[in-house]
Amino acid sequence: MNVTELKTTGKNQAFTARDRFVRAAHCQPVDRPPMWLMRQAGRALPEYRKLKETYTFVQLVQNPELAVEVTLQPVRRFGFDAAILFSDILVIPEAMGQTYHFKETGGVQMDFAVTSKADIDKLSVERVVERLSYVDKALRILRRELGENTALLGFTGSPWTLATFMMEGASVPKYSRALQLFREDPKTYYALAEKLTAAVTAYLQMQIATGIDALQIFDSHGGHLAATEFQEASGRWTNQIIANLGGKVPVINFSLGTHGNWPDLIASGANVLGIDWQTSIAEARKIIPAHIAMQGNLSPTHIAESTPEVVAAETGKILAAMRGRPGHIFNLGHGLTTAAKLENIAALVDTVKSFK
Repeated sequence: MNVTELKTTGKNQAFTARDRFVRAAHCQPVDRPPMWLMRQAGRALPEYRKLKETYTFVQLVQNPELAVEVTLQPVRRFGFDAAILFSDILVIPEAMGQTYHFKETGGVQMDFAVTSKADIDKLSVERVVERLSYVDKALRILRRELGENTALLGFTGSPWTLATFMMEGASVPKYSRALQLFREDPKTYYALAEKLTAAVTAYLQMQIATGIDALQIFDSHGGHLAATEFQEASGRWTNQIIANLGGKVPVINFSLGTHGNWPDLIASGANVLGIDWQTSIAEARKIIPAHIAMQGNLSPTHIAESTPEVVAAETGKILAAMRGRPGHIFNLGHGLTTAAKLENIAALVDTVKSFK
């Protein structure tokens, strides 16, 4: 579909889910907002839990055929407009030499924590793409499986968010070491951020080559930073990655808890800005320029704790708040939790699909 067709077609045209998603990411008219959910693959689905009886999380991630199966499960069940690769942001540190696993009690454990310049020096960027060849294989299979019908999304963690995990060496109640390093020894923090920026860029370029339709950068810990620190510790590195990719596919920038940094996020170069559940999407619409698409933003707690009727009503409020604004991708304001109820996801999907 060429640019003229994108601009002149809209609500009266029948779209494939893939067309709908790509057009919305470019702020072009569609029949209804496309939808997918962060963490839609895994955790909440009984078919995923069945696989987990046999395989560990890391085995599912690193086996291309299994990763494909888990990626496709929510699309088969709910008919989302986009499939997002089943993987983890921590594949990057692992490919750089910092192995991780998931503890039986929950959470991530890494083989060591990055605590010094010497540890940073040991991390290698050179073999990241080679070591993540299982991602390349999974995405190529998915592109064939999804064909023209469903959009395919890749993703990564932002350098800042990756650094917070790498320096703690595990999931912890409070991520403080990267913040301390940034404040007390920024030169050393920059050395880590520069390596991560190079690794993430190479990883995303590999993903783009497989034929993905868009990608999301998860800056899940962006809100740990003061507003005055955000751009230097996180934003500038994400911006560099987006610039490095050269606009080959739309980029979704999801930075959690950073709505006080709208000017920085708007200037990031991203095609789409993720809106977290803590932010009024109606207010965000007033701030974000019309050429940048918006993604969000139902609270995940509704999916876990509310009824289908409440979910439908709250979903409808967000859709109404974005009515008439090309470039809205419906999503949650963060990821699905393990407590997500299938009937609530179904209510969300039905409400979006019937929106006029």
